[in-house]
Amino acid sequence: MSRPRIVIVGAGFAGFRAARTLSRMSRGKADITLLNPTDYFLYLPLLPQVAAGILEPRRTAVSLAGSLRHVRLVLGEADGIDLDARTVHYTDPEGGEGTLAYDRLVLAVGSVNKLLPIPGVAEHAHGFRGLPEALYLRDHMTRQIELAGSEDDPETCAARCTFVVVGAGYTGTEVAAHGMMYTGSLVRRHPPRRDVRPRWLLLDIAPRVLPELDERLSATADRVLRRRGVEVRMGTSVKEATHEGVLLTDGEFVRSRTLVWCVGVRPDPVVENTGQPLEKGRLVVDPYLQVPGRPEVFACGDAAAVPDLDNPGRYTPMTAQHAWRQGRTAAVNVAASLGVGEARPYRHRDLGFVVDLGGAQAAADPLGVPLSGPVAGAVTRGYHLAAMPGNRVRVAADWLLDAVLPRQSVQLGLVRSWSVPLDTASPELARVPGGPEQRARPPAGKGAGAPTDAGGGPPEDADRGPSGQSHGAGPSHGAGDASAPASARSSPAGEPASGATGHGTAGSHPAPGPVKRDDIPAEGDS
Repeated sequence: MSRPRIVIVGAGFAGFRAARTLSRMSRGKADITLLNPTDYFLYLPLLPQVAAGILEPRRTAVSLAGSLRHVRLVLGEADGIDLDARTVHYTDPEGGEGTLAYDRLVLAVGSVNKLLPIPGVAEHAHGFRGLPEALYLRDHMTRQIELAGSEDDPETCAARCTFVVVGAGYTGTEVAAHGMMYTGSLVRRHPPRRDVRPRWLLLDIAPRVLPELDERLSATADRVLRRRGVEVRMGTSVKEATHEGVLLTDGEFVRSRTLVWCVGVRPDPVVENTGQPLEKGRLVVDPYLQVPGRPEVFACGDAAAVPDLDNPGRYTPMTAQHAWRQGRTAAVNVAASLGVGEARPYRHRDLGFVVDLGGAQAAADPLGVPLSGPVAGAVTRGYHLAAMPGNRVRVAADWLLDAVLPRQSVQLGLVRSWSVPLDTASPELARVPGGPEQRARPPAGKGAGAPTDAGGGPPEDADRGPSGQSHGAGPSHGAGDASAPASARSSPAGEPASGATGHGTAGSHPAPGPVKRDDIPAEGDS
C-alpha cells in the first residue's frame, strides 16, 4: 500500500509549524512535501531589527531543509489549485512548471501587502513583508542620510531626512521606533551641512497607536515614540502621493523621499482561485480547519477564516500567534484523518503581546500583566528567542554585539527600488531582470478587509530617471504597463534609472511580478 501524500503550501508560521508537527507524527509513514518560494522560514517579528542594522538578514531566516526532517522541500510558488484533480500547480524560481499530487492538502499561503486606491501609492510606496523589503529600506535610509550630508539645497536636505510610515499597528510602530534610532545614529556620523535632524511621521486614521492592543500598551508605545521624536499623527491619512512628497488629509504637504507602507495585510490571492467560499478574501474553514465539502483540504494562518469558538460569529485575527497554533492543530487533524490520533477543534488562549520599541524599550503584557521599559524589553527579547525555531545563538550574539559596538552603516545596493514593488503577490521574493513572471495580484482592495489607513510616498531621486518617472509597479489602481525614457543611464547610488535598458538589444527582459516592464536592464548591465 502506497504511503499517503501530504502537500503543504507555504512555509510561514502556519505552514512551518504544520510541516514540523507532521514530520514528527508521521514517523516516515507519509510523504510530506512543502512547497515554498524560498528555502527558509522567515521570523517576521524581527524584521524591523534587520532594517535598523541590529540583526544580519540570515538571523531571521531559518533553513527549512536543516530544520524539517522527513520533509521534501520543493522551491516554487503555487499558482493553481485543482481541488477535483487533487493537484497543485506551481512555478519554480527559474520559470519551470510542475504539479504536485496530494491525498491531503494544507493551505498555509499567508498574506501579502494590502493596497488602497490612493493616487500614487503603488508607484511610490514600499511594503515591509519580506527580507528584500527590509534590506531595501536599510540601504535607502542610509543612502538618504548620506546624500543629505552633502546636499546644498535646504529643502532637499530636509526631504531626504524625512521618513513617513503609514499604519500604526505592530509593524509600523516598530519600524518607526527603530528607524528613528538608526537614522539618528547615521546623522551623528554624517551630519548634514545644515542643522537638520531626522524627521519621522507615523500616520494612522485610528484613534491611537496599536489600536488592536490594550490601551496601556498603546499608551506606553505612544509615550516612547513621542519622547524619541517621532511625530505620531492619529486620525490623519494620506490623500495623494507625488514624486516630491505626500499630501495629508489635513491639507499639509510633507516633502519626503521615503514611505513605508504598513497599513495591514490581505490574504494571499491564490485562495481566490479555489472556487470555495471566502470571508473577506480568507478561505472559510470549520473549527477543525477543514474546508467544508473538501475533507481532504485543510487551511490555516492568514489565508484561512477560522471560527473563534470563544467569540461566536467572529473569526480569529490574522496574527503570527494564531498562525503558529493553527499550524499545529492542522497537522494534528491531518494525521487524525489518516488514522493517527484524534481530531481537535482550534481553540486559543491569549498569552499576551510584545512590541519591540528599540534599545531597552518595549511594551508587553505577558499573561495580561502590562510591562514597560527595560523589563518589557527583556521579556520581549526573551519571548522572541523562545519562539524562534532556530538561529537563537546567532540572534543573541548579534544583540550582544549591538550593545557594545557601533552599527555598520553601509549600503550594499543589493536590492533595487524596482525589485520590491508594493503591488506584488510575492513580497518574499525580489524581482530580478529576466526572471520568471510571478502571480499577478487582483486590483487594489480586492479581497481585502476594511482599510485601516492610507498613504503614499515618493521614491528616492536615485530611482528616478530624468523625467521623474520611478521604478514603481505601475498605475496606482492596479497592474498595467508603464512607459519610460528610452535612454539608459545609471543613478549616483548605483541603481538603474527609470528607462534603463540593455545595450541596444532588440528584446527586453520582463521583470517578474504583476506588471510587465520593458525598461529593466539585462543582467550584468549597469
